[in-house]
Amino acid sequence: MAKIQMTTPLVEMDGDEMTRVLWKMIKDELILPFVDLKSEYYDLGLPHRDETNDQVTIDAANANKKYGVSVKCATITPNAQRMDEYNLHEMWKSPNGTIRAILDGTVFRAPIMIDPIKPVVKNWEKPITIARHAYGDVYKSTEIRVPGPGVATLNFKGDDGQEISQEIFNFEGPGVLQGQYNKDDSIRSFARSCFNYALDQKQDLWFGAKDTISKKYDHRFKDIFQEVYDSEYKEKFEAAHLTFFYSLIDDIVARVIRSKGGFIWACKNYDGDVMSDMVSTAFGSLAMMTSVLVSPEGNYEYEAAHGTVTRHYYRYLKGEATSTNPMATIFAWSGALRKRGEKDNLPDLMRFGDKLEEACLNTLNSGIMTKDLSTLATGVEVKQVNSEEFLKAIRQELEKIL
Repeated sequence: MAKIQMTTPLVEMDGDEMTRVLWKMIKDELILPFVDLKSEYYDLGLPHRDETNDQVTIDAANANKKYGVSVKCATITPNAQRMDEYNLHEMWKSPNGTIRAILDGTVFRAPIMIDPIKPVVKNWEKPITIARHAYGDVYKSTEIRVPGPGVATLNFKGDDGQEISQEIFNFEGPGVLQGQYNKDDSIRSFARSCFNYALDQKQDLWFGAKDTISKKYDHRFKDIFQEVYDSEYKEKFEAAHLTFFYSLIDDIVARVIRSKGGFIWACKNYDGDVMSDMVSTAFGSLAMMTSVLVSPEGNYEYEAAHGTVTRHYYRYLKGEATSTNPMATIFAWSGALRKRGEKDNLPDLMRFGDKLEEACLNTLNSGIMTKDLSTLATGVEVKQVNSEEFLKAIRQELEKIL
């Protein structure tokens, strides 16, 4: 069979540890035999990030702006232990955070559902996609350990000389204090990314915040979403028979639990961080989550939602067999190839992305699984395999259905 042709490169961002090992295995077993792969390669492994003073991460993000589609392997965000382990010059920032900031993107995560693993919430029938506004809030907050009695105030001094000051709390003893922020243009970009993705996926969009309590901060999110919807997306949503629904975050949570799924749930930064783990666990496993970063301009970066699987990596280095689940990384490749085909009007490449996912699901539904899933499966005879055996089984299935 002739290899499927590409016209525009993907931006390929390699990563660290066990996921880096899987990255090469996936390419060799499932991509290169079928696709004449064109990619612009960036090594985001921690040693190379250190060698380049993390310039390679910035270059990779800018390449995404140029080409529009990228696929990223999981990477290490170093802590003090990693500083010593890798003899780093600096405790480099999260590559994901750097890329999100440059692309001004929103992260969308959705579970990969298979028949043998039923959601913990019994009425969930379709995936729930979490859209996380990965900017500001508590993750960029400034904190003070209040040592004793005193008055805390919130102050703003504008470039035009305007000053605003409000008392926060009159402390009668020790405590803690936190200040956080967000920006109108970031919230607006978040809204546009969510509305665009909902149209792209043909799914309703839900959004929740606590505007009755946070009458300025959370209410600003509510107002901007409504303004953007009314002025830019209402007619498009109505034409597509889609709904944009806003409610208080606690009401949204209750509705999500009662729902059948099949929608996009937009969340502020902290809410999205927490709820994506809740949704992934309730559907089965974090290793069975797709993740895509979407910019307001319509650029896409596909990645695995999990980390670099350090424990398995050190076992692999000792020559021991590992049963690491590669599904999220495979789906990053399938999503990126399908989107590249969509942007370049290449039906064969789009079809390959679909068939690669179909081969994965057929393999899992037949009972061939990695260790993490084998303990969750019901109603099927499970054959537990290592990572290499699992990829070979997927390839056999892919060759049958292509």
